[in-house]
Amino acid sequence: MRVFALFMLLLQFSIPLTFAQDRSHARSMVVTKFGIVATSHALASQAGAQILARGGSAVDAAIAANAVLGVTEPMMNGIGGDLFAIYWDAKSGKLYGLNSSGWAPQALTVAHIKAKDANSMPAEGIDTVTVPGAVAGWDALHTRFGKAPWKDIFQAAIFYAQNGYPVPELIHDFWVESAADVSRDPGKPARIFVHRQAPGSR
Repeated sequence: MRVFALFMLLLQFSIPLTFAQDRSHARSMVVTKFGIVATSHALASQAGAQILARGGSAVDAAIAANAVLGVTEPMMNGIGGDLFAIYWDAKSGKLYGLNSSGWAPQALTVAHIKAKDANSMPAEGIDTVTVPGAVAGWDALHTRFGKAPWKDIFQAAIFYAQNGYPVPELIHDFWVESAADVSRDPGKPARIFVHRQAPGSR
């Protein structure tokens, strides 16, 4: 792993700038001698890399990164969503898969949807919500492949939740574009998630 990571790092530096890849929408990688962690947010990648540096497993690093994403990108990741994983165990040569997607609520029946004059599954609203499966997935993966204690795995996510974090332009724009959708939701989540600033204020 260390040799592969070093090779990839050297390869990266050997590519001329004229052939550099457009990374404006690519993964945020953190490359260390202990491994590579790539997520959609640099802080999440860093959290995973720190777990690897402390002797944690790849699963520990993935959970730590996912937990940070639940803070920094709550609309895309986190404990309210599902989890799917493919895990390669180099020692045994075995490939494992995990489907920890959530179940549909018991009362969400075809009759319930038809009673709302819908002919197909709605694309938004409360009826699209399933029972979250992410935490059960974390537990299943950690039980089988984890090494680090839970308190270490969640340190970075807790820190950013308590102290804040910089919001990248891409996520900021996503939130701004989503404000209208959130404001139309009959459950009125805009009271919590949409904050209007006075013109000219920061």
